[in-house]
Amino acid sequence: MCILPQILREIMTDKNKKTDLIRGLGLTAAVMLVAGSMIGSGIFRKPSTMAGQLGSPELLIIVWIAAGLITLIGALVNAEMAGMFDATGGQYVYFRKMYGDFTSYIYGWSILSVIQTGSQAAIAYVFAEYIGYFVKLLQLSQAWQDFTVYIPLVGDIHPFIDFGTKAVAILAIIFLTIVNYIGVVFGGTVQTVLTYLKIIAIVFISFLLIVFGSGSFSNVYTGFSIPESTLTNLFSLIGLSFAGAFWAYDAWNNLTFVSGEVKDPQRNVPLGLTYGVLIVIGVYVLINIAYLYVLPVGQMADSPLVAASAAEVIFGNSGASIISLVVIVSTFGALNGSILATARVPFAMAKANLFFKGFGKVHPGFGTPHISLVIQGIWSCVLVMSGSFDTITDYVIFASWLFYLLGAYGVFVLRKKMPDHPRPYKVWGYPYTPIIFVVFAFFFLVNSIVSDTENAMMGLILVATGLPMYFFWKYYKKKNIVE
Repeated sequence: MCILPQILREIMTDKNKKTDLIRGLGLTAAVMLVAGSMIGSGIFRKPSTMAGQLGSPELLIIVWIAAGLITLIGALVNAEMAGMFDATGGQYVYFRKMYGDFTSYIYGWSILSVIQTGSQAAIAYVFAEYIGYFVKLLQLSQAWQDFTVYIPLVGDIHPFIDFGTKAVAILAIIFLTIVNYIGVVFGGTVQTVLTYLKIIAIVFISFLLIVFGSGSFSNVYTGFSIPESTLTNLFSLIGLSFAGAFWAYDAWNNLTFVSGEVKDPQRNVPLGLTYGVLIVIGVYVLINIAYLYVLPVGQMADSPLVAASAAEVIFGNSGASIISLVVIVSTFGALNGSILATARVPFAMAKANLFFKGFGKVHPGFGTPHISLVIQGIWSCVLVMSGSFDTITDYVIFASWLFYLLGAYGVFVLRKKMPDHPRPYKVWGYPYTPIIFVVFAFFFLVNSIVSDTENAMMGLILVATGLPMYFFWKYYKKKNIVE
C-alpha cells in the first residue's frame, strides 16, 4: 500500500503523540558524523584537478592544509554557537538568533531545496558509478535516453540517460533513509562503522604507497618550482584550487543539525566538530603526500581518477578495484551522514512555524523526524533522475560560502547581542580567528564572482527562489491559513 497520501496528509497537520527527538549520539558518534560526512568522493577526484591548476606539489599541499585550517576555524566558530544553542537545526537556529526569520528561512530553504539534497544526489550517483565497476548496470534504449525535459535555470535534462546508475543511486538513498527513519542511534552506529572503515582504508593505502610505492619524496618537494603559467594567474588559480579543496572538506557542519539528538551537546558538539575536522585534515594531507610520492604532479594532473592511478603502482590491475571498493564505502558513509543530518533543518523550520507542520513531527515509535526524512529522500531521488545535480552543486558553492561568511560574522553579532548568554565553549583566538575566516570567505566569494561569474550568479538566483516561499509563510501564518 502506498504511504505517500498518508504522509501528505500528515505534512499539513501537527497531531502527534511524541514531540521530542531522542538524544542518542555520544562523542564518538559525533566525531564520526563530522569526519564521515566530510570524507566522500572529493578526495579521490579533486586532487587531480587541483594539481593541474597549480602545477606545484608544494602549493598543492599548502592549499590542502590552508583549506583545512580555514575549515577548522569555521568549525570552532560553530562550536561556540553550538554550545550556546543545543537545539536541533544547527546553523538554521544560529541564523535565527543572529539575523531573524528572513536569513534563517532562506538558509533552511536552500539547504533543503538544492544545497544538501543536490549533494546527496551527487554523492549517491558517484556511489552508483563505482558499483557499476563491478556490476553491469541497465541501459535503456536510445529512444528513452533521448527523452528531454527543459527546466528553467537548469536547462535540458535527460532523466533516462544512465538509468541503471540512477536506479542504484535512488536505491541507496531509499535504503539509508529507511536506516535513519528507524532511529538516530541506528543511523549513528551505521555512520560510525562506515567512517572507521574508510579512514582505516585511506590511511592503510597511504602507508602502502609510501612504503612500497617505489616513488620519491623529490616529487613532493621540488624547491617550490612553480610553472610560469601558474604564476601568471596565481590568485585566480589558487582560488579555484581552494574551491576544489573546500568541496572535499564540505559538510563539516552536519553535526550541528542534530545537536538536539547529541548527549551532553554543550560538550560533545564542540569537541565533535574540532576532532572530526582535525582527523580529516590529517587524512587528506597524508593521502595527497602519498599520491605525490608515486605520481609526479604533472602525471597526477593527467590522472582524473588519481587514487586508482596511484593504487595501480603497488596493486597492478587490481588497484582500480581496490580503490573502487574504498570509494563505495566512503560515498555510502557520506550519503548516510547527509541524510541523517539534513532532515533536521526543515524539522526546525516547522517547529518555528515557518514550514509545513508535518515536517516537525516525531515518529511515535522511532523518535525520528520521519516526515522530513521521507520528503527529503523523495526530492533527492528526483534530483538524481533529473541528472541536474552536478549543475546545481556547481551553482551552490558560491551560496554555501556566502552562508559560511554570515555564520562566522554572526559570532560578533551574538557577542554584542547576547553578551551574558552562557558560552560553555568560546572560539579560540577571538576576535582574530573569526576575522580571518570572514576576510578569507569574502575574498573567496570575490574570486568566485570574477573567475566563475555564471555559476556564482546562478547560485544566488536558485537561493532567491526561497523568497516567495518566505513571504507566503509569513503572510499566511498571520492569517491563520497554514496553522
